[in-house]
Amino acid sequence: MANMKMTKTPMTEQDPLIRNKNFLEVALGYTLEEAMEEANRCIECKHQPCKKGCPVNIKIPEFIKEVKAGNIKAAYDIITEDNGLLAICGRVCPQESQCESVCVRGIKGEPVGIGRLERFVADWVMANAKPEPPHIQPNGKKVAIVGSGPASLSCASDLSRLGFEVVMFEALHELGGVLMYGIPEFRLPKDLVKREIDLVLDLGVHVEKNVIIGKSLDIEDLFDDGFDAVFIGSGAGLPKFLNIPGENLNGVYSSNEFLTRVNLMKAYDFPNNHTPVKMGDKAIIVGGGNVAMDAARTAQRLGAKEVHVVYRRGMEELPARKEEIHHAIEEGIIFDLLNNPLEIIGEDAKVSGMKVIEMELGEPDASGRRRPVEIPGSEKVIDADTVIIAIGQTPNPLLTDATPNLELNKWNCLQVNEETMETTVPNVYAGGDAVTGAATVILAMGAGKKAAKAMYNKLILNQ
Repeated sequence: MANMKMTKTPMTEQDPLIRNKNFLEVALGYTLEEAMEEANRCIECKHQPCKKGCPVNIKIPEFIKEVKAGNIKAAYDIITEDNGLLAICGRVCPQESQCESVCVRGIKGEPVGIGRLERFVADWVMANAKPEPPHIQPNGKKVAIVGSGPASLSCASDLSRLGFEVVMFEALHELGGVLMYGIPEFRLPKDLVKREIDLVLDLGVHVEKNVIIGKSLDIEDLFDDGFDAVFIGSGAGLPKFLNIPGENLNGVYSSNEFLTRVNLMKAYDFPNNHTPVKMGDKAIIVGGGNVAMDAARTAQRLGAKEVHVVYRRGMEELPARKEEIHHAIEEGIIFDLLNNPLEIIGEDAKVSGMKVIEMELGEPDASGRRRPVEIPGSEKVIDADTVIIAIGQTPNPLLTDATPNLELNKWNCLQVNEETMETTVPNVYAGGDAVTGAATVILAMGAGKKAAKAMYNKLILNQ
């Protein structure tokens, strides 16, 4: 008989006043008993809307049914037919706007905790069983993958399983892209990311680190070296700025630089790692997305006594996940909503504050959201010695500048055929943030899978 509780089975978390001083994971996951209790909330409805809500079409009801029965390895095998990064997706996917948003149990009460169950299955298998790589029959074709983030990992995994020889080129010294440098340890532990990447490498994917495609090599070089196709999953690594006075002062970071220095270069582990980030007593984070929440909570963990999030719209319009906003509020982050930055103020070339103006919401704009409008005479100064700009990123132009005929759209992202993910250069495919701008891990993975399928159809089936 189904568990008809209206709310999800609670997941144990660190106390907010303890976790806001460490980088250990916030949520601690389900036990087997808790996972089976939550799985029993699934009523096995016939039309299965949750499947359509997943960008990679995971067989959600089927894996939940196995969790109900306590067959966790069987549940793992079902998920990995469509998703090889389930521990990652179980933690950072926006399930509330995807699979869980259409769950029938969500009509009255909370939807089934699909993400929590996916995370449990991944963690259980990591602790209790080592997945065996599948038998692979080579097909004689060779593909280069540019970048090693979620789109690239997903594409590389599917291509390898289809028999392609795959070589992945990464500009940095660690694989994982935004999974490694963008998302903090307390939300996505890096040991876990490495373990899921290792499962992709176990399929036979070869890696070349510290190679910048567009600088060390270009796309033409790859074809000259015998690759039959190229997939570009180079992400969106170029930060946007406010273009207001004071952005060149000491103490101003882009979120990209700040989080990379903390996550990839382990600034949080100073002096064990010799790459500190200077953090003052008062920090301002500009922006309202998940990256802004990550930057704010990281600044607090690095020692800032007061952290403000400045966002020009209201709480309802914040684009970050509800869960991340909830955690930030619990941990003491201050939200200065309906405020827009005008100038970063400094003394002796260092940040001393930010001048903002209060806003009110007017008529909806082209995006459908109510347009923020300045309230004349409402300027004020918020004291700060650190400012982090977290208003988005665009793809780095290094590769596209070096590749003739690779066309961009009006947002400077790669232009692709949305059915195949092929760019305007034949046999060059792309996916993830390089195509969409900064988006979600699961959407990037879906694009990588679509490109892999299209390459197989074109290069093997001649379709």
